[in-house]
Amino acid sequence: MTSRNLLIPSRYGPLQAISNRPRAAKALFVLAHGAGAGMNHHFLVALAEALAVRQIATLRYQFPYMTAGRAFPDRAPILEECVRAAVARARQLARGVPIVVGGKSMGGRMSSRAQASAPLSKVERLVFLGFPLYPSTRPEQASAKAKERSAHLAAVEVPMLFIQGSRDKLADLPRMRRLVRRLGTGVTLKVIREGDHGFEVRVRSGRTRSDVIGEIGDAIAGFCTTG
Repeated sequence: MTSRNLLIPSRYGPLQAISNRPRAAKALFVLAHGAGAGMNHHFLVALAEALAVRQIATLRYQFPYMTAGRAFPDRAPILEECVRAAVARARQLARGVPIVVGGKSMGGRMSSRAQASAPLSKVERLVFLGFPLYPSTRPEQASAKAKERSAHLAAVEVPMLFIQGSRDKLADLPRMRRLVRRLGTGVTLKVIREGDHGFEVRVRSGRTRSDVIGEIGDAIAGFCTTG
């Protein structure tokens, strides 16, 4: 596997990025981080390694606020523009393989918002790692927030894979299943048993972090290379 540190040009300054490419890569996954942890979070590092074993290249990148050490994410238009910059770099790196875009929690949601507002050239699929339907701190607002945060998905015209933990406090499974049914053909929900929003599992589940990463890697690799 070839691993490189990159700087991606954007309107908001260079974006730090890491490209991991296995030999005979079958797809390139442009992978954005979540709101509270950057591209070097252990989950994303482990996932990139697992995907490389499955012949899926990754391009992990960092939003400006995280690089600057700020606690709160940039406004959505800035994040979406950064998604576009990362995808533009991915097109240069793809070498003919399909480009898949998405990410962890907020990173996945910003990727889909960008795709919905103006389709990302050469992007064939979207992957969400814990789609955040609503804030965990205000459960009484769950229904309204879920509607607001998912409304743009109806405008996405590429296949989508939602990977959700069964204990995710930012997206309960009944709502996720209703959302996937409403979105229709080409949309898939993969449930990670006992996983929370960060895909951590209880010890009593009998499963390890490695087991979970492998299951997620299998799901993404299959989605990226099938059909």
